[in-house]
Amino acid sequence: MSSKNADKIKRAKIVLKILNKTYPHINVPLESRNVFTLLISVLLSAQCTDVNVNNVTKDIYPKYFKPIHFVRLGRKKIERLIRRIGIFRIKAKSIYYLSKTLVEKYNSKVPSTFEQLEELPGVGHKTASVVMSQGFGYPAFPVDTHIHRLAQRWGLTNGKNVVQTEEDLKSLFPKKYWNKLHLQIIFYGREYCKARDCYGISCKICTSCYPNRKKPIKTKKA
Repeated sequence: MSSKNADKIKRAKIVLKILNKTYPHINVPLESRNVFTLLISVLLSAQCTDVNVNNVTKDIYPKYFKPIHFVRLGRKKIERLIRRIGIFRIKAKSIYYLSKTLVEKYNSKVPSTFEQLEELPGVGHKTASVVMSQGFGYPAFPVDTHIHRLAQRWGLTNGKNVVQTEEDLKSLFPKKYWNKLHLQIIFYGREYCKARDCYGISCKICTSCYPNRKKPIKTKKA
């Protein structure tokens, strides 16, 4: 094993220890009624905060929570329901066609494989990963731009993109931790290791992984 890899494993252990101590119990931040509404919420959360998504969906899910409901609503009505969310027209189109596909192809059930999920309109790998982990309990490590940034700061990857970062994190952490860890990292980043606050030199994880680091760290965008 190279010394670089040994250092990464050492840092991964520090990260895991601090995160488990900081967030021993973790709740899924997006509110949902079932796997289908979880999928819709994850799709809505792109370029949007979980709080904003929950504020919008709390008025939707009591009444509309099955694919057929959204097919019957149609695109324009979906747009009106989600208009407080960023890029709502694009998202309404995805929700409509995604719901139509589920009704026509999957008997209104959300499929439980990465391949099938990623074929659905508007669903990329990250969205599929969240649904697989939080909806079906399958080990997955969804990596968004925030996790990509933090993993670089903490010396767990030199990831040029989210795909490489996901591979690196999966190789460093045991599978049984993945689902919880992805949420712990997001929560920790929001609270302690903010993009324009910590800069890789002030939070507990950064100072524990790099006690001698003095200069702000620049991270590669995903």
